[in-house]
Amino acid sequence: MKADNKSGFVTLIGRPNVGKSTLMNRLIGQKIAITSHKPQTTRNRIQTVYTSQEGQIVFVDTPGIHKAKNKLGEYMVSVAERTLREVDVILWLVEPSDFVGPGDRHIAERLKKVNTPVILVINKTDTVKKEELLPFIDTYRKIHDFDEIVPVSALKGDNTDVLIQQIFKYLPYGPSFFDEDTVTDQPMRQIAAELIREKALRCLDEEIPHGIAVSIESMKTRSGGKVTDIEAVIICEKDSHKGIIIGKQGAMLKKIGSAARYEIEQQLEHKVNLQLWVKVKKDWRDSDYLIKNFGYNKNDIEI
Repeated sequence: MKADNKSGFVTLIGRPNVGKSTLMNRLIGQKIAITSHKPQTTRNRIQTVYTSQEGQIVFVDTPGIHKAKNKLGEYMVSVAERTLREVDVILWLVEPSDFVGPGDRHIAERLKKVNTPVILVINKTDTVKKEELLPFIDTYRKIHDFDEIVPVSALKGDNTDVLIQQIFKYLPYGPSFFDEDTVTDQPMRQIAAELIREKALRCLDEEIPHGIAVSIESMKTRSGGKVTDIEAVIICEKDSHKGIIIGKQGAMLKKIGSAARYEIEQQLEHKVNLQLWVKVKKDWRDSDYLIKNFGYNKNDIEI
């Protein structure tokens, strides 16, 4: 790496489901953040690392900024808002539209309070015609003075190289924070838990996924390093939800487990023996103790 390389921290913000996790996975070239069409997919700050000849970008993926409805929601919003003040560049992801809804106006108000450079990223350009983009850009220009505006398709990878160049433009010169082969600072236990949660989000009904968490009870690699045994618990809020997650004769739990096991094996590059259980913890999203127990420590992010 060159002596005059740049390095810094970049966060992705935006309403739920605009494609933040998909974009981060695309830029890194590897799946780290879980993706789903359901809101509140990302709960923790996830750091991923992009390294090139120009330098190093540490991406911090935050929960979506939204109006909180419970203690978990408050935790997620406070994590996201503190991050805005700590990074070198903010990427604000929006969908191609000439209508700015209350969610995006809420984010625009938050951005007025920080001095960090903001790049507007109009995602999902694969869903519209190119000539339609200019009116969308004009619409967003009116609500914030952006440093750059970059249209991309996270799904197809269109224009993501331009986005990387624009990010480096605003990063300070300095040494790298991580070794060049580092992709994430997330421990494998947490990645495994998130992958299990992703599969549950994708397989289950709309109402249930908000109220689930995943706890890795045990994760041990056998001698020889060719098989890892994982015991995990899916936590839900209602007895009725437990029955749905398990499914008829255990079919749903088996489906979630099979899909998750495959993804975890891709990450570990060897066989995984995954055992899943389901437990009910009523109203865990409003319990400071349980939120902390499932890895969301509010004390770490007090403003």
